Amino acid sequence: MAATPADRRRHAMALPPLRDADAAAIEAFLDGSWAESGLSRQTLASYRRDLEGLARWRDGAGGGLLGADRGALFDYLAARTRDGYRPRSNARLLSSLRAFYAHALRRGLRQDDPTALLEPPKLPRSLPKALPEGQVEALLAAPDTASPTGLRDRAMLELMYACGLRVSELVGLPATALNLRQGALRVVGKGGRERLVPLGEEAQHWLRRYLDEARPVLAGKRAVPALFVNAGGESPSRQQFWALVKRHAAAAGIDPGRVSPHGLRHSFATHLLNHGADLRTLQMLLGHSSLSTTQIYTLVAREQLKRLHQRHHPRG
Repeated sequence: MAATPADRRRHAMALPPLRDADAAAIEAFLDGSWAESGLSRQTLASYRRDLEGLARWRDGAGGGLLGADRGALFDYLAARTRDGYRPRSNARLLSSLRAFYAHALRRGLRQDDPTALLEPPKLPRSLPKALPEGQVEALLAAPDTASPTGLRDRAMLELMYACGLRVSELVGLPATALNLRQGALRVVGKGGRERLVPLGEEAQHWLRRYLDEARPVLAGKRAVPALFVNAGGESPSRQQFWALVKRHAAAAGIDPGRVSPHGLRHSFATHLLNHGADLRTLQMLLGHSSLSTTQIYTLVAREQLKRLHQRHHPRG
């Protein structure tokens, strides 16, 4: 039987503290990665968790983190699998380890890369879960725009769907990123890559209302750099935005289990593709570094076409 999250937390608490040499190696890697590649805080935090997990598991054996060989890494991945970690989690871990040991190799801290012959786990190809257009409309209309926070929620939901933003991009937007006169939004995405995304008329309408009517009330007299603010003048966190999406989904009569902030991004992409957008344009709007990442949305559209054919064609 796979271990539950509670089992894994208890197991993590029983692991030894991080050794000084391993802690220093991790910090040097994270500092170097930030300086060289400008990785996001989320990516660096993910690297830290993965590397600290391996370091604690090894507890200094065989030279600790920097001394691990391929067999040790294979054993660790196998142990995680037995503990119930999913293939996607182990694939992310392997990505973190490859980045760490490539950095060690470049710095002359190792003479080989122990991850070179490790095969990533096979991942099931999952299609993005997009909402039907009618449900998106119901979700966007759910906030009570008579209140400042409701007006803010409507503007956030409209902007996320209009621009296909990641939730971290949305909550981290500075007010200076928005240019309503030109109808555009400047977004800094993964790896510090900038993209300019056009705004639709509906999103511009709700953003103007939010800026004129709600933001001054929420921010008060404080000089707040963030575009979206809570009543205390702070930016909403990703967790707070997740909660408000679930709340408004329930109010709209949509199963909250079927809705997530990332689902709005998927809906944006799928609906654009269904209405004739090409993949290259979609790639630029989503901020994908590779077109292959964007191509998964063609599978979504294909599945929808198959369902329509089966439902309406006389020989479907």
